[in-house]
Amino acid sequence: MSTSYEKTVAAAQAVLREAGVPGAATARYAPLSGGTYNTVVRVALDQGRDWVLKIPPRAEAGLAYERALLTGEVAFYESAATAADTDVVPRVVYSETGAGTVAGPYLIMTARPGAPWHEAADSLEENERLRLREELGRLVARLHAVTGPGFGYPGQPLGPLTSTWREAFTAMAGAVLDDAEQYAAWLPRSTAEIRETFAAASNVLDDVTRPALVHFDLWQGNLLLAGPPGGRRLSGLIDGERMFWGDPVADFVSSALFADMEDDKAFLSGYASAGGEAAFDGSVRLRLALYRVYLYLIMLVEVEPRQAGATGRAWARSNVGPQLVSALSDVESGLRGGRR
Repeated sequence: MSTSYEKTVAAAQAVLREAGVPGAATARYAPLSGGTYNTVVRVALDQGRDWVLKIPPRAEAGLAYERALLTGEVAFYESAATAADTDVVPRVVYSETGAGTVAGPYLIMTARPGAPWHEAADSLEENERLRLREELGRLVARLHAVTGPGFGYPGQPLGPLTSTWREAFTAMAGAVLDDAEQYAAWLPRSTAEIRETFAAASNVLDDVTRPALVHFDLWQGNLLLAGPPGGRRLSGLIDGERMFWGDPVADFVSSALFADMEDDKAFLSGYASAGGEAAFDGSVRLRLALYRVYLYLIMLVEVEPRQAGATGRAWARSNVGPQLVSALSDVESGLRGGRR
């Protein structure tokens, strides 16, 4: 048994004791991999209780928006629980988002069955894939129907929630560009030029008047599938830590990562059938381009504080860099098209 494993189990046991959970000493603990931020442990107790425990790092996170991520994840799951037909989203069992406990901040949630979508992606028949994309669209629309108390990150790492989406998103974009300058991160364009592009397009953000529940990390690794080949179903939507209250269109970026959401007819059909609005007019396309810029900036900058190796840095430059350039060009094209 490795020292790392023993330390992880000891930390998990301390959290369960802090939460007053009986059976911490006899529970079965299985550290989970795949994440890049929190320590994550699956905990099996008696009476069929199957939980997932998250413990954030003790040190301050590298990027400004990552401070108080756990607060956002708790807010996402608790908010999702108020929407209809969202049982595939974990439910909060215990949480402590402050630093005033011996064990520190933590989140204990129900475990969801299944395996990440990307592990089965190559074996999915086209009809099954389309059915699952439609199912995902319906789920995302139901989540987007939840309205928050204001715009921005619930953990308020960049300041309190705001009354306008323009104010909130301007702070979000500015913070990641500040991070890029602080860490001297490689970007295909200068931060000054990118700031000018954001500022030039900021008026379009006023078209968003309702702070919707946005996951913003809907890539296949956070979508779980369960069931036999041909009969798989969406069994889990996890890792809501990067959520914010904002424009629901923003979720189209990660759910169609490096692709065009307008081409995903199955997802959009499911989204519309559950009440989601996805008319790709000039405003939506321009806003979508802005959110692509934001996500790609995060992906390029975060390699610095996380001390990514040479392979990870090379991947980001060769794969994310061109996507950022393309998204910036789309913003500029949108502005020339009359959305100012």
